Amino acid sequence: MGKSMAGHLLEASYPVSVYNRTKSKADDLVARGARWVDSPAAASVDADVVITILGFPADVEETYFGSEGVFKTIQPGGLVVDMTTSSPVLAKRIASVASEKGIVALDAPVSGGDLGAQEARLSIMVGGDDASFERARPLFEIMGKNIQLQGPAGSGQYTKMCNQIAIAAGMVAIAESLAYAKSAGLDSKKVLASIETGAAGSWSLSNLAPRALDGNYDPGFFVKHFIKDMGIAIESATEMGLTLPGLNLAKELYDRVAADGGADDGTHALFRYYLEGKQGTS
Repeated sequence: MGKSMAGHLLEASYPVSVYNRTKSKADDLVARGARWVDSPAAASVDADVVITILGFPADVEETYFGSEGVFKTIQPGGLVVDMTTSSPVLAKRIASVASEKGIVALDAPVSGGDLGAQEARLSIMVGGDDASFERARPLFEIMGKNIQLQGPAGSGQYTKMCNQIAIAAGMVAIAESLAYAKSAGLDSKKVLASIETGAAGSWSLSNLAPRALDGNYDPGFFVKHFIKDMGIAIESATEMGLTLPGLNLAKELYDRVAADGGADDGTHALFRYYLEGKQGTS
């Protein structure tokens, strides 16, 4: 996703410096005019805006607070935007440290998957202050379509957790629907054609179920990252005194998918788990 997002900024004629832990993944961007740097600190030293998108909160923490992190070199007046789906608590910490250094921060996780990133139609959920949001808006508009300031620091991450909670329950429902259709002896693709335009319709039903029915479980979004997101949502819900039994069930099922070797598959690998009848095993 980050590669596509950076590519859109290049196409809009912004000067872009790139760093990735696997350098070869940035080769295409460098060939298109991006400047390669060897660390987050090197990317930040002369940057007005630093944008990060990573896998896990630990990666975010290292990228900002590590010995070669963003906060080592970014200059006062800079803006940092973390677009990782990460912890609201960490987003608040980044904003607090940024403020102490004369920097402003936004947490801006996204939804829309690999296709949304490629087609620059991501939904971008932002936490931070109004002025910083307006400063970043021209960049957001290059990468996405639905761009909303949700509130102060951490609000973007809380909103993304709402998104992930809704998806988690929906993925279980779709998997069960497909398994039911198979058990009833129906043509699953015909069933999908009937139900995706009615009240049961959803992005996941229309975009991920067809991939699963074709046996294509390549990741638009990794199972292991979805498990991480559900864990963050469960942890923050517990802190708020909220119990989410549907989300807990979804995470339990996805943990089984990962344990069965599906951690690096797309999130629709849950459908395979149901279609193979493994959801009834422990």
